[in-house]
Amino acid sequence: MAKAAKKTSAQSGGETFELRSLQTAFEADKLYKAGDEELLKFYEQMLLIRRFEERAGQLYGLGLIGGFCHLYIGQEAVAVGMLSALDDDKDSVITGYRDHGHMLAYGIEPKVIMAELTGRAAGISKGKGGSMHMFSTEHRFYGGHGIVGAQVPLGAGLAFASQYRGDGGVCLSYFGDGAANQGQVYESFNMAALWKLPVIFVVENNGYAMGTAVTRGSAETHFYRRGTGFRIPGMSVNGMDVLEVRKATEVALEFVRAGNGPVLMEMHTYRYRGHSMSDPAKYRSRDEVQEMREKHDPIEAAKVELIARGMSEDKLKDIDKAIRTRVSEAADFAESSPEPEMGELYTDVLVERY
Repeated sequence: MAKAAKKTSAQSGGETFELRSLQTAFEADKLYKAGDEELLKFYEQMLLIRRFEERAGQLYGLGLIGGFCHLYIGQEAVAVGMLSALDDDKDSVITGYRDHGHMLAYGIEPKVIMAELTGRAAGISKGKGGSMHMFSTEHRFYGGHGIVGAQVPLGAGLAFASQYRGDGGVCLSYFGDGAANQGQVYESFNMAALWKLPVIFVVENNGYAMGTAVTRGSAETHFYRRGTGFRIPGMSVNGMDVLEVRKATEVALEFVRAGNGPVLMEMHTYRYRGHSMSDPAKYRSRDEVQEMREKHDPIEAAKVELIARGMSEDKLKDIDKAIRTRVSEAADFAESSPEPEMGELYTDVLVERY
């Protein structure tokens, strides 16, 4: 009995070390060493998301976008930094209803995303998904889900499929700080840890679950520690720094690809707008939002770094102008595209397998 107890203690110590080792490795060197061209690409991708979402907000105000619309303004570094580290041929992504930014970070054409937002047949989901339910199996992007937390078990399923096929793929399963309190999230943690599924669970902690501050709705506000009970190592990351996000993602991917099972990453980020377009965001002060914009904006930080590396402000202005033009063209394309035929209501309901 004494020997058995000793062995259990040693195993427990090893597991504790493993839980801490990822964060320790990441803390040793937080920033990804991006070259000038790569950093410029990150900047362009984040700026495209920002300008696209600003225009989407305008179209919503004009009544051209119906239903709910959740903008990604402020959180751009998370999608860009993480997706840039993936293997496009085998890795997959699934997220919640704040999904436009993820699709743009994947390099999906803004025209088809904007067309989807406005419910047009040319949209990425044929105009039937709208803002919250966009898919692109070609890019291994599986939504876009309106039910809070529902994408997390689906992400575990995508990881199981990759494990079953043996294709080496990893799934990024995104959810918010509000969804982190859903029971199905913990069921997914347990199964993923038990079967050592190749999945990275990503909490985009923007501080507010709809209108409820994290400190008012969560007993454990350090979300990266929530996997400890399942022996899932966690990482706490500054989600407002695209280079830190990229570096942390590389560390997590290396761990998961080695067959060690899931990782839980908490991305500390911030949304500048309300939860959705119908949210006036009166639960926080203007000063709070302004401070985040002025001192922690991911796009401005990348811009400052590029200028420090010798990039001219005129070139950056030209890039912004070109992106604004591209977004305007996407909006014009969406507005001029036809709506789906009524018969489309009955298509894409079932997938037939022969």
